[in-house]
Amino acid sequence: MKKFSARVLAFAALLASGAFAETLSVEMLNGESWWGVANYFGSKMPFTKKSSLNVDLRKKGFSNQFASMLISDKGRVIWCDEQTVVTITNGTIRMVCETTAPVVLEKGGKNLKDAFLYAANKWFPSTGKTPDLLFFSAPQYNTWIELTYNQNEKDILAYAQSMLDNGLLPGVLMIDDTWQAGYGDWRFEPTRFTNPKGMMDKLHAQGFKVILWMCPWVSMDIPAFRRIAWGTNPNDVKGYPTKGGFLMDGSNVAASRWWNGYSALLDFTHPNAQAWFKEQLDGLVRDFGVDGFKFDGGELDFYTQGLLAHDRKASSGDQVLAYAKYCLEYPVCEYRNAWRFQGQPVVERLHDKGHRWSELQKLVPDMIGGGLLGHPFMCPDMIGGGSWTAFLPGAPFDAELFVRSAQVHALCPMMQFSASPWRVLNKEHQQIIRDTVATRQKFAARFVDLARASGHTGEPMLRNLEYNYPGMGYASVRDQFMMGTDLLVAPVVEKGQTERKVVIPPGTWISDDGETVVGPKTVTVKTPLSRLPYFTLKR
Repeated sequence: MKKFSARVLAFAALLASGAFAETLSVEMLNGESWWGVANYFGSKMPFTKKSSLNVDLRKKGFSNQFASMLISDKGRVIWCDEQTVVTITNGTIRMVCETTAPVVLEKGGKNLKDAFLYAANKWFPSTGKTPDLLFFSAPQYNTWIELTYNQNEKDILAYAQSMLDNGLLPGVLMIDDTWQAGYGDWRFEPTRFTNPKGMMDKLHAQGFKVILWMCPWVSMDIPAFRRIAWGTNPNDVKGYPTKGGFLMDGSNVAASRWWNGYSALLDFTHPNAQAWFKEQLDGLVRDFGVDGFKFDGGELDFYTQGLLAHDRKASSGDQVLAYAKYCLEYPVCEYRNAWRFQGQPVVERLHDKGHRWSELQKLVPDMIGGGLLGHPFMCPDMIGGGSWTAFLPGAPFDAELFVRSAQVHALCPMMQFSASPWRVLNKEHQQIIRDTVATRQKFAARFVDLARASGHTGEPMLRNLEYNYPGMGYASVRDQFMMGTDLLVAPVVEKGQTERKVVIPPGTWISDDGETVVGPKTVTVKTPLSRLPYFTLKR
C-alpha cells in the first residue's frame, strides 16, 4: 500500500509540474491514407506509410489553418483539444500532448467522408451560417500588390473602377496595410485619405463591400500604446482604470519582432486589449461604414516567444483563437491563422504564395487540406501569388503563370485579384482573364447554394475525389478537385503544358467543350492557355 501511495503521489507531482504528457501511437493500416495537422502540408498529403513528418503545434502554426487532428480514408480519427507534437515515421503516427487533454483514436465510419463528418459533429459542429455571400458570387479584389505601402484614396478608387471598366462585377474589396496612420493608430492616414467616408460611400454605391486590413500590433510610440500599457491618460477621458493589455517581458511590455519590425503585441487574455481593439473596430464601422476586416498578423509563432500573458494559463493557441473570434462580430471578414476555428462562418485564406510554378502547384492540395481540417470556406491566395516584388517593373513576371493561377481560382470557392491584369498582361491574356471570370460567373449561383449547404453540414465546398468517391484509388489525386458533388475541375499547374490527364469518376460527365465522358476512366484533354478543363455531372 505504501508503494502504491508513493506512485500516486509521484503521479500527482508530475501533473502539478506540468510535465505530464498524454501520448497516443497509431499504426497505419495497409493502404491507409491520412489528412490533417496543418494544410501547409497539403502537397505532402495524404500521409501514408512512406510519409515523414515532425511538427510542434505548440510553437508553430505554419501561417495557415492547423489543428491536432488527423482523419483517414479508413474512417479513423485522431484528435486532441490542445496543441500537440505530431510525428509520422515508418507508418506510425504519434501525437503527444503535454497537458492532461486526452489524445484519442476513434472509429468514425468506413471512409474519409465518414471520418470527417464524425469529427465535425463531435468536435466542431457547424453553425448553420455562412460568410457574406458576395464572397462566392463575384470576384474579390485586394489592393496590396498594386499599392503596397502606399494605400491611398485616389488609387483605390481607380483600382476599383478599372475592374468595372473591364467587365468584372463588383465584389468584396480589401484595402490592405498602410491605409492606417500607424500600427494601432487605426485612423485613415490623413495625407493619403482626404475624404475616407466619401470614398467608402462611392465604393458602396458601385456595389463593392469594403474591408480593412487589421493586425494585433501596436507601435510603441503612439498614444494608443500609452493608453493601454499605462492606464488612464490625463488627456483621454476614455482611458482604462488599470494598466496592461500587451504581452510582457518580465515587468515590462515586450517589443516583439514581426514582418514590419518591432511592436507591442496585444494580449487578448487582458480585458484592456479586448475592449480597446473592439472599440477601434466598431468605430471604423460606425464612422465610415466599413463592412468588415481582413484580420492578419496574428501568427501563432508571435505568441511563442516566452512572453507573459495576463492569464498565465493561456496558451499561444488561446491567443490566436481569441483574435480569430473578432471575425464573428462583423459580416464580411477574412482570416488566415486559424487554430481550432473550425466550423465557423468565416472565410479562411491560404498564406501568401510566391510567383512560382512550384507554389501554384500547392494551391489545390492546400485547399483540400484546409477543407478536411474543418474550414469549408477556403480562399486561395491572390491570383499570381502574393509576392508584390514579382510585379515590379523589370521583375521576372510570368504571364502564363498568372493566367493559369486565375484559372485555378476561378472554380474554387473564391477568386481574389490583387495584381491588376490590366497592368501586367497584354490584350490577348487580358481577354483570357475576362473569359475565365465569365466561366466562374456561370457557376456563381451554384457556388452560393453550395456555401449555404456547407454552412449547415460543415462539409468543405472544395473536395478531393476520395471524399466523394471512396475506395476507388483517388486518394493521391492532388491536381484536380471537386466543387460539391457535380463539378470536377482539372486546372493546368505546369508551365507549357498543352495537354493533361484527367481522372473521371463514375457517372456521365459533360466537359467544358461539350464532350460526353462516361467514367470511371482517365482521359487526356488538350489544354491551350485559354482553356480551363472542367466536367459537370449529368443528372
